[in-house]
Amino acid sequence: MKKKSVLSILIISIIMIGTSCKKYMSGDMPVHPNVPRLVQFDLYTDKDFSHDNNIITFKISIQKATDEVLWDSVLAPMQIKDIPQLAQKLVVEKYVPGNDPSLLKVDFYYSIENVGNSWHLDSFEPGETFKIVNFNFQ
Repeated sequence: MKKKSVLSILIISIIMIGTSCKKYMSGDMPVHPNVPRLVQFDLYTDKDFSHDNNIITFKISIQKATDEVLWDSVLAPMQIKDIPQLAQKLVVEKYVPGNDPSLLKVDFYYSIENVGNSWHLDSFEPGETFKIVNFNFQ
């Protein structure tokens, strides 16, 4: 009788422990579908471009890992000398459309008239709900 009681308690304990613990495998991130995901794009420079009159156009975007564009926006063209310093940085906030929980690419793409194009790319990991993309234009 005593062995049956101990065995019953052991089986019930194993069942309770196995069902009560939520386990995450390595690499798994909890996803919070009801918490909106927000990206903050910060643009500034710490260099002196006060004599650079070249025209620059910035595009900011949020994309899936498959390159599907969820959102993008083109900022008004400006002269490079008008890119703000850190204390006056340009800030754009955007919620992820559809609150997509997957790995996302967030980036600044820019084009300097008669010079060329470049970009600053960052990732927005699954499970993250807030991402700051700091772009210090050099």
